[in-house]
Amino acid sequence: MLATMDVGPEMHAASAPPPSALGPVVDDASAMALALAEAGAAPVHGDVPVGAVALVDGRVVASRHNERERTGDPTAHAEILALADAAAALGTWRLTGVTLVVTLEPCPMCAGALVAARLGRLVFGAADPKAGACGSLYNLCADPRLNHEVPVTAGVRADEAAAQLTGFFADRRG
Repeated sequence: MLATMDVGPEMHAASAPPPSALGPVVDDASAMALALAEAGAAPVHGDVPVGAVALVDGRVVASRHNERERTGDPTAHAEILALADAAAALGTWRLTGVTLVVTLEPCPMCAGALVAARLGRLVFGAADPKAGACGSLYNLCADPRLNHEVPVTAGVRADEAAAQLTGFFADRRG
């Protein structure tokens, strides 16, 4: 016999909040400002300042920052956490109508999650020449061998995102 679980109305797409309840419509630059502000919360608990904001029709449905140090979880990147929150808010793992705005180019793990989630679009700020998997080192979002491709807009408020990261590491090095 299969066990059943009542997941409650919050897990069903039909009960997702109407777009008007999600707040104002924001463009890429404004969404990046929100992601940068979210990233600013990460250093409080020793995490690298990366922030991610998930949008549906330009409205925020999720916003997270890195939490690896805080949680001891190596997968607690801002992108993974925001994807999980967006999926919960929308009641589906297929995030075809979601735009994810993140301050730093996603790593291979996060880029793979974007593809697996069937993300509608990615916007990122600073490129990551050491670990970037959306154009710098790899381009998992545009690999035709995979089952989904994610359109990418790179470089939105890149100087601000890079400065936030550079400042964090300069402070750590003392």
